[in-house]
Amino acid sequence: MKKRVVIYGDSNTWGYDAVTGGRFNEDIRWPMVAAKLLGSEYRIYEEGLCGRTTCLDDPFNEGLSGLTYLLPCLQTHSPLDMLVIMLGTNDCKERFSLTAANIALGMRRLVKKALEAEVWRDKPNILVIAPGPILKECELSDVGKNMGICSDKSYEIAKEYELIAKELGVGFFDSASCVTMNDIDFMHLTEDSHKALANRVSEIIKNTLESKELKA
Repeated sequence: MKKRVVIYGDSNTWGYDAVTGGRFNEDIRWPMVAAKLLGSEYRIYEEGLCGRTTCLDDPFNEGLSGLTYLLPCLQTHSPLDMLVIMLGTNDCKERFSLTAANIALGMRRLVKKALEAEVWRDKPNILVIAPGPILKECELSDVGKNMGICSDKSYEIAKEYELIAKELGVGFFDSASCVTMNDIDFMHLTEDSHKALANRVSEIIKNTLESKELKA
């Protein structure tokens, strides 16, 4: 059976294209590019949703809590070998009034729920990805009318996520090391960033699962 990996995220996993307002095609979206790089031995499940948060119910949009949907999502695609989570950007919205440490507690709930879920082929393998920071210019863009004051806390998420990952014994990657945001809404990945992120994450997935096989 192919190695089965769920990639769970928001609009930057779904592939939002700020230029068109639509969706990047499969040749650009980072989960699908990662799938091509990993090859036929892997099955990548692309689970991105615009507006998704770690664990918050949005007062204006239904069904965006990542915590509520996580278990049925994992059960749908089980048995799983790995889960990759990149969330937190939408938690930065001003209306939620969260600090970066609060947002990390939301990620902590997601990871703990996944660790305890009966969906794993063997043992859980989870990678937490800190999303690229929201640029300050976003707050003055059209998207800023919805996001509000959101940039500063987004720069603090990575260090908080790293602490949570260490506590729970899961993998961590800071995507800011390889991605940049577009110059339209300043919070969504450029085409080149999708490709760069796919390269880095596919390497981590492969190293995680293949080193596990060697140890076994």
